[in-house]
Amino acid sequence: MAEKRRTMQPYQQISLRTLVTISNMLFKLGTQGALTANTNARSYMVTRSKLIKTLFCFIFALAIGIAPAFAINVTTPANGAIVSSPFSLVASTSTCGSMPAVSMGYSIDHGTSTIVPTSFRAMVQAATGPHVLHVKCWGKGTSGAVLLNITVVLATSPSAATPTFVPNAGEYATATSVTLSSATAGATVYYTTNGTAPSSASAIYSSAIPISSTTVVEAVAVAAGYTSSGLARADYVIQPPTGGPVVPPNAIAASNLQTLSTWHFYHDAGTPGTSVGETGLVSTPSQSGNARQFATSYTDTGGELYGLSYANDSTAMNFLLDGWVWIEAGSSIANLEMDSNQAMANGVTVAYVFQCGGYSKLWEYGSEGKWVKSSQACDPSAWETNTWHHVQIEYSRDDSGNVTYQSVWLDGVEQVINATVPSSFSAKWAPGALQTQIQMDGIGTVGSSELYLDNLTIYRW
Repeated sequence: MAEKRRTMQPYQQISLRTLVTISNMLFKLGTQGALTANTNARSYMVTRSKLIKTLFCFIFALAIGIAPAFAINVTTPANGAIVSSPFSLVASTSTCGSMPAVSMGYSIDHGTSTIVPTSFRAMVQAATGPHVLHVKCWGKGTSGAVLLNITVVLATSPSAATPTFVPNAGEYATATSVTLSSATAGATVYYTTNGTAPSSASAIYSSAIPISSTTVVEAVAVAAGYTSSGLARADYVIQPPTGGPVVPPNAIAASNLQTLSTWHFYHDAGTPGTSVGETGLVSTPSQSGNARQFATSYTDTGGELYGLSYANDSTAMNFLLDGWVWIEAGSSIANLEMDSNQAMANGVTVAYVFQCGGYSKLWEYGSEGKWVKSSQACDPSAWETNTWHHVQIEYSRDDSGNVTYQSVWLDGVEQVINATVPSSFSAKWAPGALQTQIQMDGIGTVGSSELYLDNLTIYRW
């Protein structure tokens, strides 16, 4: 039977320098034997025989491929593999040298190493042609590597489109939700959020991914008739602002008002045109899992008002409206209004009316049924869409119904208003009735808007 040829792995190959060194040792040994054979032939021949046997055993052990101490296991690709880019790299190890492995890495040829855990999957990009794939390990005071010869060729099938992310990677002041998509029809997008490269064993994308803390999202698209897409990665850093209004310990909090089922809505007759609205609770996008969606269609800049009665208190003098707002991309909003109303004990209603004015590009407040412009800039069309914005509005009243608009905080940045104006009006409300409202006025002859409200809390004291 013909002997099977064993192909040595790269880490098993004996370097030329090693073979020369061993050959020189054998040559010197033989020379020394010839010079001293006459003095103590039997003793020397036994010693030389043992040494030669030891050296040949060492060479044989290297040739048959005894693995080095860094036992790196590369599942794929195999040495000598022909692959298309990107290709899948799967490897693991528990030791490196004689020490426990703490990390692994890989690089193409002598490029920069990508550091990965001690068991990982990765999609690796490489130019066409032959390469040496370095798969590495590190332990305490030790390191090692396995070298694999691979050849990258052009894929016989087109690659699926690499997934895209909305919103883009970056630093955000508030929690957000990330949507993934691939331009390849019928593609399945696999993703991870734990820092490992995605594969067909990873989670399948089906709905927006909530991001409430700093997270790395990685994704790959797979479709029938296509090779796998390139690896997409986006880093989201959530860095909440440190500023905000101070809420006294004696304040009463009415929390999660967006979840109440008694919201009502109608066209605001004070705006031109028409509007039609609808509202309901959704889990995406949301921070709490229960955000309220406000969907409005309008003509001729019409405005839809959404209101809620939530408590009874005629004695409170100070209020803080605190909520999170998400504006869906494509929405057309001229003015974004967020109000509160309170019926005092004498039946007179105080209106705390406040809006981000799209026409004036300023924060505006109400006084006796009219809008007054502040000096602080605001334009709802300039708010970043598909992300959460934190809105906090401070106001107070006196016994006569005069309202002081103190400050508004947008995403942790304070804008001081400091304006006191008369703001009372007559209404047939029961004394102490408390109400909150949100309104979107359209812009243009026809359009729509979609807005979400979450974690709505109104403090009073």
